Amino acid sequence: MLNYTLRRLAIAIPTLFVIVTAAFFLMRAAPGGPFDAEADLEPEVLENIRAAYDLDKPLLTQYGLFLSRAVRGEFGPSLVYRDFSVTELIAIGLPVSVTLGLLANLLALVLGGLGGIIAALRQNSVLDHVLMGLAMTGIALPAFVSAPILALFFGLYLKLLPVAGWNDGALPNLVLPVVALALPQIAIIARLMRGGMLEVLRSNFVRTARSRGLK
Repeated sequence: MLNYTLRRLAIAIPTLFVIVTAAFFLMRAAPGGPFDAEADLEPEVLENIRAAYDLDKPLLTQYGLFLSRAVRGEFGPSLVYRDFSVTELIAIGLPVSVTLGLLANLLALVLGGLGGIIAALRQNSVLDHVLMGLAMTGIALPAFVSAPILALFFGLYLKLLPVAGWNDGALPNLVLPVVALALPQIAIIARLMRGGMLEVLRSNFVRTARSRGLK
């Protein structure tokens, strides 16, 4: 287990480095700048702002500064939310993302596992075909498609659930995002569980136990 973890870390570190590097240079390669919309700024003021954000330095120098700060967990000031640093924005959003992710995974494990077990025990029945058909639909339907559909139906048409806002993690605000995130995972887990259950049910020791009268 330790060797596996170390191997995964060895792969993750260079992958993260490549992603961070690509994101940095793609942002710098985009036309325009973060302060181009500030048309009323004096040239001297604009130059001072660019200097404060290190945008007046050569590109490789900016990249070196970015990497050195990123290693220390300092990602600099936000170019969009001027009163916040990137680290502060991450600290604000991370608990919300972690909560939604954990709840979605828990829901997927419970419903996906249960659906897979039922489908395996009722193999080739109408219920099996219905569950696996729903699972295939869930796999084919990504969250960015299912989420607006859920929001339109349950939020705007039926007006049962809020479609936006966190409200300190209140249950009604959690339902739609958690379900939207969980649906593809429920489908995948259900199919995997069904396949695993069928393999076990067809194994020799199960057949032997059944031949001896065990159910």
